[in-house]
Amino acid sequence: MLLTRGDWRNKVKVLATTVLMGLFASITPQAPAAAAPPVDYYAAAQGKHGAALKAALHTIISTRVTTLRYGQIWDVIKEADRDPANPRNVIGIYSGWSMPWTDHGSGPGQWNREHVWAKSHGNFATAPGPGTDAHHLRPENVEVNEERGHLDFDEGGRPSHYAPNNHLDADSWEPRDEAKGDVARMIFYMAVRWDERRRDLEPDDRTTGDDGPRHGRISALLKWNDEDPPDAFERHRNDVIFEHWQHNRNPFIDHPEWVDDVYGGPRPVAGR
Repeated sequence: MLLTRGDWRNKVKVLATTVLMGLFASITPQAPAAAAPPVDYYAAAQGKHGAALKAALHTIISTRVTTLRYGQIWDVIKEADRDPANPRNVIGIYSGWSMPWTDHGSGPGQWNREHVWAKSHGNFATAPGPGTDAHHLRPENVEVNEERGHLDFDEGGRPSHYAPNNHLDADSWEPRDEAKGDVARMIFYMAVRWDERRRDLEPDDRTTGDDGPRHGRISALLKWNDEDPPDAFERHRNDVIFEHWQHNRNPFIDHPEWVDDVYGGPRPVAGR
């Protein structure tokens, strides 16, 4: 069958569109690939459950660790929280905004270092230790960070004034859906890593906002861990901190099923 000039033009348009779509697909940034943890990294935890598993994980992630200074966290975030679509930016943990890495500080519109385990929950400030543990320090817009403050985590409330995909009330903060599992696994990591005689951080089922070494609400955190499993961004962040900075891992990113094993599995979220 002979093709008319119009038919040829249409075929050329379709071919050009197909080529361009393939080209754009090939250059669209993807989330960095995550590496598996070293084969023997969790060997001492295998076959253990409950308190025994928690104790084994504490030893594993507290051994041969590099303690960072607070000033180093800017550079950790630059690498670990880099936006795959714009390598000069970092992604806010609550807002999800892509923010220029260089625009960090304490001024309006800038981003700073958010302590996901609020540093007032244990009064550890920013001295080397839990206050500089990179696994729970994330970038966030200054105003969003201040709005979250030291609130516990739970479900419900009004939309955030600055980042309305988050919610808050007088005693709790609910992060956006895409960050809920991340938040939960950071809180559980902190409770295992800093399970020490002089500073025993523990999650509980309260939203009191007090300055004790505790963080809530565990029923919501257990639910979020199940509903929002680790994605490539979270796994890559775990790799970066392990390989280049702190030299320990968040075991609940590598094995999210261990959250239920250590903390007893999902339970009904307490009423508001």
